[in-house]
Amino acid sequence: MTITFLLGALVSSAQNLKEIRLSAPANASERVLYGVEKLSATLRANNYQLQTKKAGKGSLSININKNYDNTLAKEGFRIIRNGNSVEISGRDDSGLLYACLDLAERVKGSGKIPEQLNISDQPEMVLRGTCIGIQKPTILPGHEIYEYPYTPESFPWLYDKALWVKYLDMMVENRYNSLYLWNGHPFSSLVKLKDYPEALEVDEATFKKNEEIYEFITKEADKRGIWVIQMFYNIIVPKPFAEKRALKTQDRNRPIVPVIADYTRKAIAAFVAKYPNVGLLVTLGEAMEGVGQMDIDWFTQTILPGVKDGLATIGKTNEPPIVLRAHDTDAPAVMKAALPIYKNLYTMAKYNGEALTTYTPRGKWAELHRELSAIGTVQIENVHILANLEPFRYSSPDFIQKSVKAMHSVYHANGLHLYPQASYWDWPYTADKADPRLLQIDRDWMWYKAWARYAWKADRTKSEENLYWGKLLGQTFGANQKASENILTAYEESGEISPKLLRRVGITDGNRQTLTLGMLMTQLINPFRYGLFTLLYESEAPEGEMIIEYAKKEAENQAHIGETPIQVANEVVEHARLAVKAIDEATDGVTANKKEFERLKNDIYCYDAMAKFYANKIKAATQVLKFKYSSNIDDLEAAVPMLAQSVKNWQVLTDLTKDHYLYANSMQTKQRKIPMRGVDATFIHWTEMLPVYQKELADFKKHIAQLRQQTKGGDIVKTIPLKNANVKFVDKNISFYTVTEGAKPRKGESVTLQNVAPELQGLKAVQLGKSDQVMYGTKLSFENDKPVKVLVAYYKEPKSGDLLPPVLEIDASANDYGQAEIKIANAIKTSNGRLLNIHTFSFPKGKNTLSLGKGAALVLGVINDDEPLRIHNAGFDGSGQDIDWLFEE
Repeated sequence: MTITFLLGALVSSAQNLKEIRLSAPANASERVLYGVEKLSATLRANNYQLQTKKAGKGSLSININKNYDNTLAKEGFRIIRNGNSVEISGRDDSGLLYACLDLAERVKGSGKIPEQLNISDQPEMVLRGTCIGIQKPTILPGHEIYEYPYTPESFPWLYDKALWVKYLDMMVENRYNSLYLWNGHPFSSLVKLKDYPEALEVDEATFKKNEEIYEFITKEADKRGIWVIQMFYNIIVPKPFAEKRALKTQDRNRPIVPVIADYTRKAIAAFVAKYPNVGLLVTLGEAMEGVGQMDIDWFTQTILPGVKDGLATIGKTNEPPIVLRAHDTDAPAVMKAALPIYKNLYTMAKYNGEALTTYTPRGKWAELHRELSAIGTVQIENVHILANLEPFRYSSPDFIQKSVKAMHSVYHANGLHLYPQASYWDWPYTADKADPRLLQIDRDWMWYKAWARYAWKADRTKSEENLYWGKLLGQTFGANQKASENILTAYEESGEISPKLLRRVGITDGNRQTLTLGMLMTQLINPFRYGLFTLLYESEAPEGEMIIEYAKKEAENQAHIGETPIQVANEVVEHARLAVKAIDEATDGVTANKKEFERLKNDIYCYDAMAKFYANKIKAATQVLKFKYSSNIDDLEAAVPMLAQSVKNWQVLTDLTKDHYLYANSMQTKQRKIPMRGVDATFIHWTEMLPVYQKELADFKKHIAQLRQQTKGGDIVKTIPLKNANVKFVDKNISFYTVTEGAKPRKGESVTLQNVAPELQGLKAVQLGKSDQVMYGTKLSFENDKPVKVLVAYYKEPKSGDLLPPVLEIDASANDYGQAEIKIANAIKTSNGRLLNIHTFSFPKGKNTLSLGKGAALVLGVINDDEPLRIHNAGFDGSGQDIDWLFEE
């Protein structure tokens, strides 16, 4: 039995057909029927009219085969025409859906059903997904990062069914088959628990709305062949649950607490029982202690049992898919422990961190991806956050295609998880100043289409792609062929700028850095001070040199290796010049969507100004670093014109953005650090950075003048000893020692402090035992009558048993106390040759507790919060004189 649709046609006499018979199996799924509906609508739009009479002899028929074709790969399909008969077959329902959509697109392109059809197609990547963050640019009052209950007040767009349909239609049009919904702890908005009624974080009316919209999303996604996957962080608990038990909602250093484990297991079970076809994306890091047995135990003894409990509740045995993120966890070890008890597992890791930097990944990060791929499950590549791209438009097909190829050839992966191109934290809107605000799926259509196209098939010729994208751009902007080619050139030339800059001069691949807001000179000449994330250079960039390495080699007349900062400075300026030339030449050929074209054109000009800013600043930084080795003030003088020009470039960028953009970066919290700390949505716009760069130039000129009047540069900077704050420790048995050269910092050890930065000498430090720190961590409770800073010294090169320094890339709480940045680098050298860097933790007046994770570190004392503490490099590593002060007041 079949379901038959009879369509009469207004067609050419050559075709001489009056009717079309479109039939699908009687038991066709909603997914197949959705494809039939889309094909039927396209036929009608191309002058085919639905008929109710029986099809006559000789009419064209389209038959959807009810039997699956097992010779095809998953989601594969065939479309074959023999005379007046078109046969559609698929490997599965998704294959049949895609076949219907493929034929519909061909009809739309030509206005009729093609005379010749012999098509066989199937995707290369098993999973091709996008994500939406149910999160916000700022932290909700009374909450911590990632804690966003689902409410109409916080997320009005979440309940907009028309918007969801539009987004899901975009996904299926581009053959995406997975949708990831990101939220710190979604369960407290979606399920009720009998044992923990207080865990529900929304009122009853909102809960019902959440149920309705979640059911709507999952149902609409399923009929489009899209698998919904709910992401959650670990360990986070609902605020009312935590408050009832005097717990924190999240505490990275907290061990597994039985009541938290019980709640989490039951919450997952309730979710799985309610939504058994929804997958789970599990993040074991950030909100719990990283790599270790605790991650394995939590996954295998809490999360997976929760899933199984949920299945048992509804009498099902089919395991829903679970994706394990390789983020701040030993994913291979977790998978080894989990696979014997749960089979339907996938892995995921970030492609280029939280940025887009290269299509030639390498090093230990590439090794991890290959190790995950070798497990035998599907490894998914996460194109994450894109902190170096926002907010400007980015859609370079060439760069994207090469990146997907690298996912296959270098990482051996077979899945894609794609973030929005910009403004992830501000979904669904872009950062553009527009009324009404622009939607990301409208503005960044090419971003979604490019990644999907190459995830389906990566190996396509350059000439084929130029024709494909030229045609699409021509349709979008009503542009002639030459104009379309120029628009594509502008996209591809500008598409090299941000990736090259971040990978060669950036501090991090994480979203704590907003590349488009520029960088301070101290960040260029002393990146380690700002927590340099070396993986960026070792794995997410081609072989090359940082600015500090380049300058050292220049001073020592050594040969350079690979991609250099000066090379990139010159290349990005040339990329920008070619992009501007192309977009200018395209202007007269544009006849449609002119407002959007002008916004694109302005973005290209922004890339140009930004490229020139960085190029001049990179060259100024290399010139300044010459002084570090030569002590020749003329080397500093030579940098002044370059730095001055960079400020002029920034003024141009400010003028281009002030009326076009609301912000540069969508994450506007204290976690953002580069170039400036973004507390309470500050330093989010180029206009805010202009005075910073102007002052930096003025300070530099002032200090050069001072140097001219001094015999030695060091005489300008005076060292002021730090003073001990008035603090009362709760534990009366704490041992103390005075920080001085020759002091023994640890109980029962002979190692002494060999070299100590002058300002640290005389501080009252806490003497701790290493074994206790490694076993239990460090907790020091105290009372203070003024705001204070606790000075903690971390080993510069941690060994086994040492406490790792705060790293925002893997720990979102790593700057909750202002501790992320190194305050004094190489501040101490011990008698066994180990170097330590000083970080500070700020606490308000009152009763406080310093809580550190497991591992050895030194607590060097407590100072008043307003005590002057100059950020610098004490130089006990032999790196030479500190020159950061040249750019500071």
